[in-house]
Amino acid sequence: MNQVSQNKPVISLNGVNKAFGATRVLQGIDLDVRSGEVLVLIGASGSGKSTVLRIMAGLETSDSGEVWVNDVPLHDPRRAREIRGHVGMVFQQFNLFPHKKALGNVTLALIKARRMSPADARKRAMETLDRVGLAERADHYPSQLSGGQQQRVAIARALAVEPGIMFFDEATSALDPELVGEVTEVMRGLARDGMTMVVVTHEMGFARKTADRVVFMDKGVIAEQGAPEQIFVNPANERTRQFLHRVLDH
Repeated sequence: MNQVSQNKPVISLNGVNKAFGATRVLQGIDLDVRSGEVLVLIGASGSGKSTVLRIMAGLETSDSGEVWVNDVPLHDPRRAREIRGHVGMVFQQFNLFPHKKALGNVTLALIKARRMSPADARKRAMETLDRVGLAERADHYPSQLSGGQQQRVAIARALAVEPGIMFFDEATSALDPELVGEVTEVMRGLARDGMTMVVVTHEMGFARKTADRVVFMDKGVIAEQGAPEQIFVNPANERTRQFLHRVLDH
């Protein structure tokens, strides 16, 4: 568990609503994330958890309400691009360039977006690959890596630009079960280092052991939130109990 800053939140959602066509996906979401906090969003498919994360990351816009990330008002489209480079995003799919080696996948954004020299980009990329345990795989193409290794390259790519906040959207759900642990261990390492993280996951073990706070979403609302011990041992909401009974039995 991290030492969570008690200062003002680095992420703040106030009265956020979102619909896709006639389907209301989020209804009046109020949620803060503090510096250094690991916030884990859980819930059934379609509960709205990934939409919340994508709005925080600036990948979706809310229909109404306020969204603040690092003092940038994402609800103001003229300002939203200001958070680029301040946040890192890791998706379910690895989205690596197949024609580039692991090193090239990590250096690309550093050279293109950060305008780093190739030598400086290579040094930063190797440091970041080493951080995720893949320095010795730097010269391998994605097709030569396991799914877990590819996802760790994707994490390295996101970390290389030195973001203040990392978002993970089902980062392990495309992996074979035996490969999940190597990715969650990297994520735990980031948490131990004090990285502010928002994680959508079905990995209840990760949520229970690593989260500072767990948010259970149901039908577009926050049904319950609290410390992992409270949510997993003594949930107050009947829907939370039903969900956990189902996923933990499974």
